[in-house]
Amino acid sequence: MDAVTLVVGDEELLVERAIGEIVRESRRGDPDTEVVELVPSGLEVGRLVELTSPSLFGGGKVLVLRSAQDLGKDLAAEVTKYVKAPADDITFVLVHAGGVKGKALAEAWGKAAGVRKISCPKVTKAGERLDFLKGEVRRQGGTISVAAAQQLLEAIGNDLREIAGACSQLVSDTGGKIDDAAVARYHRGKAEVSGFNVADLVIEGKLGEALEQLRWALDTGVAAVLINSALAQGVRGLAKVQGARGNGFALAKQLGMPPWKIDRLQKQVRGWSPDGIARALTVVADADEAVKGGAADASYALEKAVKEIVTARSMR
Repeated sequence: MDAVTLVVGDEELLVERAIGEIVRESRRGDPDTEVVELVPSGLEVGRLVELTSPSLFGGGKVLVLRSAQDLGKDLAAEVTKYVKAPADDITFVLVHAGGVKGKALAEAWGKAAGVRKISCPKVTKAGERLDFLKGEVRRQGGTISVAAAQQLLEAIGNDLREIAGACSQLVSDTGGKIDDAAVARYHRGKAEVSGFNVADLVIEGKLGEALEQLRWALDTGVAAVLINSALAQGVRGLAKVQGARGNGFALAKQLGMPPWKIDRLQKQVRGWSPDGIARALTVVADADEAVKGGAADASYALEKAVKEIVTARSMR
């Protein structure tokens, strides 16, 4: 197991999969491995030293530092020092968006001895998304015709999480062989309720309404993986805007989100602390594994995640 892994890129699904595989690999060796999510806005100088110091109780630990490009000078120096001499019993994952900001840091970390680098570039071209969709169906053990793949891409849109969730659901529903008729059948009559409605209510701390919308969405056939994808996007959005200065238009290019979405997230993040966001990130990561087969009841796993995220909102 690599002591330090640098995950570079802003394709969120690929980033999450890279982190998830590292966590799973760690837990295969030690099922009790602790996962600690960190963001620069919630990290103080000296905290990394504390987290990586030997524990009296032993046990493995995976530290995931997201948005590493946002590290200030002192924290960046502390992280760089650790990367050059990592602890033996700690798995450290640095997540960098891959843009110009903090580029020199990423390059320095990537050149350090023993550091593994995983690239997760944004999938921007239609042909690349189509290839991803076909590959995702194969990954789930299914096959899909060319016409069906194009039809599904047009129905789902550009978000890789939505594409992955739809592929998983279709493979499950069809037994693995997907044609254009199966795609049309899957999407006909779907309720317009989306996981994003649920996510907004959860992030705003409206537990009762969120659970009601969640149950309705599940009852009307919205896939659990799509709902959790929306939850994850919402929580990651909070992490991105926390500490950012400026309005939506000023931050759109930097954060890679439309202005209206940034403005909404900036309103929502006012009720959150850095520790709460870090906890919520862990919850959605665990829920992602649960709804993709890790739990016997995906619906229960989602309800549990919703409750835990709302609880995390009250952390101070």
